[in-house]
Amino acid sequence: MNSWFKTYHLKTIIYVIVLGVSVSGFSQKTLTKLLEKHNTESIPYITVEELENGDKDFILLDSRENKEYQTSHIKDAICVGYDFFNLDSITKTLPNKDSKIVVYCSVGIRSEDVAEKLKKAGYNNIYNLYGGIFEWKNADKKVYNSKKIETDSIHTFSKEWSKWLRKGTKVYD
Repeated sequence: MNSWFKTYHLKTIIYVIVLGVSVSGFSQKTLTKLLEKHNTESIPYITVEELENGDKDFILLDSRENKEYQTSHIKDAICVGYDFFNLDSITKTLPNKDSKIVVYCSVGIRSEDVAEKLKKAGYNNIYNLYGGIFEWKNADKKVYNSKKIETDSIHTFSKEWSKWLRKGTKVYD
């Protein structure tokens, strides 16, 4: 092979690597921008990695609607909904205000709203899962359907929001 071809080939490989890293970083940055636009960050985020590798005593609350939860959810998560979220029901189910709670939704917007309600009710150890169930699935973590069977399906709320789910099977109504 001549040196021109080797140089061209090497430059092409470097370009592909840089492009891949840039696209990955861009996706993360735009998710951050989306969350900054909609959230006040009054509730601290916890990442998928921190949740997986850290303390296992967290109680998971799914703040999506029941049809989304039935399609798939993180194992052992409790569906609390969003439109019909009932604080009285939660305080009866979780009377310990020091419980370690992680709230999630599709990407982390609705979950912040629910977590803020819990915070106002006196819960003091609450986190919002950064990127929600979409980032959970994007990180190749398992989700389960209403029959407690592992599934690849994720209810994406709408086609607009589905762009944030890069892995799994997108389900709409």
